Amino acid sequence: MADIIELRHVDKVYTTGDIKTQVLFDVNLAFEEGSFNSIIGQSGSGKSTLMNIIGSLDRPTKGEVVVDGRTTARMKKNELARLRNQTIGFVFQFHYLLPEFTAYENVLMPYWINDTKPPDKVRLRAEKLLDLVGLSKVKNNLATKMSGGQQQRTAIARSLINNPKIILADEPTGNLDSESSENVYKLFRDINKRLGTTFVIVTHNRRIAEETDRIVEIRDGRIFTDIRR
Repeated sequence: MADIIELRHVDKVYTTGDIKTQVLFDVNLAFEEGSFNSIIGQSGSGKSTLMNIIGSLDRPTKGEVVVDGRTTARMKKNELARLRNQTIGFVFQFHYLLPEFTAYENVLMPYWINDTKPPDKVRLRAEKLLDLVGLSKVKNNLATKMSGGQQQRTAIARSLINNPKIILADEPTGNLDSESSENVYKLFRDINKRLGTTFVIVTHNRRIAEETDRIVEIRDGRIFTDIRR
């Protein structure tokens, strides 16, 4: 399969006043379309910065990032926003659901950003996604009326509403118990197999990472190991 994500000689330096702190050092990394991957590392290793750069939430200080054949450095802010909305789905440690909306409405939210009147096929897709993540029975519940695991599964369904090619998940089970965490990763794997969605999952938990097909370990801003299973 072709590479859907490429990082070429990526550095990241943060500047605060006269102080410069380099977080990433000459990172060269690529992920194949349809692959199931994890990035691991201790707190402060640079893994979340790397995730933000892959997702175009941050720009590298040096180097090149290519997502789905497009070089992000040449994109304007509105183009980057379109790339994130249409090509990349995000799942974070905290679900960021809007409490005044139902699970179904939260799933539709990324589409509503561009069109306040989703067509029937999009509404049907939201229904199917809620069924995929096992939430059909609570689809009309407000976000505040669902368990933590249900809220995170709603966030996963939301990340898929625009049919993205890539899902970036940053510590997606950090606020969940062990059983809910296991269910989330089983769901990720199922989505990967059913839909061919590329997954890149950031975690500090090696046990969780062992469930992926490739483990990239970051230490002190550099790729330390890259294991394909």
